[in-house]
Amino acid sequence: MTSSARSVPAGTPLGDTFHVYDTTLRDGAQREGISYSVTDKLAVARLLDGLGVGFIEGGWPGAMPKDTEFFARAAAGELQLRHAALVAFGSTRRAGTTAAQDPQVRGLLDSQAPVITLVAKSDRRHIERALRTDVAEAEAMVRDTVAFLVGEGRRVFLDAEHFFDGYAFDPDTSLRVLTAAMESGADVAVLCDTNGGQLPLGLAETVGEVIARTGFRVGIHCQDDTSCAVANSVAAVQAGASHVQCTANGYGERAGNADLFAVIGNLVTKLGIDALPTGALAELTRVSHALAEIANIAPDTHQAYVGSSAFAHKAGLHASAIKVDPVLYNHLDPGTVGNDMRVLVTEMAGRASLELKGHELGVDLAGRPEAVTNALRKVKDLEARGWSFEAADASFELLLREEIAGLDPTQSEPVTPFELESYRVILDHDRDGSVVSEATVKVRVGGQRVIATAEGNGPVHALDAALRTALSPHLPWLDEVELTDYKVRILTSGGGPRGTDHGTDAVTRVLVQSSDREREWTTVGVHGNIVEASWLALCDALAHKAMRVRAAVSG
Repeated sequence: MTSSARSVPAGTPLGDTFHVYDTTLRDGAQREGISYSVTDKLAVARLLDGLGVGFIEGGWPGAMPKDTEFFARAAAGELQLRHAALVAFGSTRRAGTTAAQDPQVRGLLDSQAPVITLVAKSDRRHIERALRTDVAEAEAMVRDTVAFLVGEGRRVFLDAEHFFDGYAFDPDTSLRVLTAAMESGADVAVLCDTNGGQLPLGLAETVGEVIARTGFRVGIHCQDDTSCAVANSVAAVQAGASHVQCTANGYGERAGNADLFAVIGNLVTKLGIDALPTGALAELTRVSHALAEIANIAPDTHQAYVGSSAFAHKAGLHASAIKVDPVLYNHLDPGTVGNDMRVLVTEMAGRASLELKGHELGVDLAGRPEAVTNALRKVKDLEARGWSFEAADASFELLLREEIAGLDPTQSEPVTPFELESYRVILDHDRDGSVVSEATVKVRVGGQRVIATAEGNGPVHALDAALRTALSPHLPWLDEVELTDYKVRILTSGGGPRGTDHGTDAVTRVLVQSSDREREWTTVGVHGNIVEASWLALCDALAHKAMRVRAAVSG
C-alpha cells in the first residue's frame, strides 16, 4: 500500500483502507444544464455501483424533494447496491437547538442511508459572517450532530467546507472543527477546497501538516476553478489522504469537480492503489459515456483516459513510433481503461499513419508502397483544400481501396456501385411560403441507365430520395441505410471538389453520418456548392455500404 493509507486508524475493516466517494448525484447535479429526474438518479447510482465505487452520495434528503423521493425509493428496494454504501448529505444542526430536535437532521435519519456526510463551516470568517455565530457554538453544532447520528447507528463523514482557505486564515479554528467531529465519532475529516483556488504543492503541504498534527483519517474534496481538481486530489492522496471525493466526468458547479475517471485512472495506474474491484478499471470508458448520456451532455472527446481522443494520434512522427511499439506514444494500454487507440489521418499524416489506419480499418497495405504513396499525396492535397478525413473514416477507407483497385489489373468491379451521369435540383417557393425541392438524378447501375425524380423538404433530402429511387431495384440492402446526422461547416478558404485543382473562397464541408442499424459510418464531401458537397458525402456513404456488403458476401 502507498503512503495514502498511512492515516487510516488501526482496526479499520479490510477493504475500507481507501475510499472512492462519488458525489455526482449531489455536487455533480449542480452543474449548469444538468437536471436529473429521480429515475435518472437511480440509473446513475446503479452504474456507479457497477463500477465499484465505495460510496455514492445520493443527495440532500429533507431539503430537496427529489432527493427525499430518491432515498425513499432506494429504501423500498429499487436500488440494490453490490459494492457501494449509499450516503445522505446534509448540514449540522442549527445554532440554538439540538440535533435530536432539528428537522433537517431527522430527515437524514429518515433517509435510512447507512452513511451520512455532514457539511460544516471550517473557516472562521464563514462561521462568524455566514452562520452569524461564534467558533464555540460551531464546534458544539458539529459535536452534537455527529454524536447524535453515530448514536443512531450511522457512519458519519465530515465535509469541512472552505477548509484550505480557513486553515490559511486561522488554522486553530479549522482544526477545532475537525477535532469536534472526530472526537464525537466521525470516521473521516474531509478537507474541502470549496472555492477551488488551491494548487497541488500547497494543498499537499497542508494535507500532510493536518495529518501530522492530528493523526486523523483525512479525505479530500476539490473543485476545479484552477483546472487543478484532479491534480489536487492526487496530490492529497500522495500526502496521506485515504478518502477522495469526485464526480463523474468532473460535473459540478462553476468549473466542476475532480473527474472521477481521471482520478481513478491516476490512482490505479500511476500510484498502484486498489481503488476499484479487480477488473473494474476496464469499465471506465463505458460508464463515463453512459453517465454522459443520462446527463444529456455530449462526452468530452478530449477527456483523460476515457475520451475518444485520449489515445488518438495525428502527427506522422507519432504514428511512425507507434508502428514500432504502441507504448512509445501511449502512457498506458488504452484497453486497460476500456478505450481504444486511434490513428487520425490528416495533412500531418505520414506513411506510417496511413498504414496504421489502414490496418485499423481492415485494409491491407503491406507490399503496396505505390498505393500508400498515391493515397498519402491525395490525402495531403485534399486536406489542404478543406477535406477532413479524421472525422470521416468511411471516406478515407474508400480512398484507400480506390488506390489499391487502380493499381490492380485484376480488379474489374468498381468500388462505387453506380456512376453518376448528372443530377438537377429545383427549388420551388410558393406565395404561401411553402418551399419544396425536386431532384432528378441520372445514373448508370447494373449495366442500365436509370433516371429518377423525387421531392424533399430540402435539396439534399430530395437528392437522397431520388438517388434511392434510382438504386433501390439494384441494391436490395438500400432500405437498411439511414442518414442519422448531417453537419455543415463553411470554411474560410480552400479549394474545390475532389480531383480538381482550382480554388474558391466559399468552401463548404459536409459530414454525413449513416447507419444500417448495426453500425454507423461517416463520410465527407467538400465543394463551393453545398448541394455538391452533400452529394459527394451521400455517394460515399452508399459506396461504403456496398463495399461492406461485397466483403461480407465474399467471406
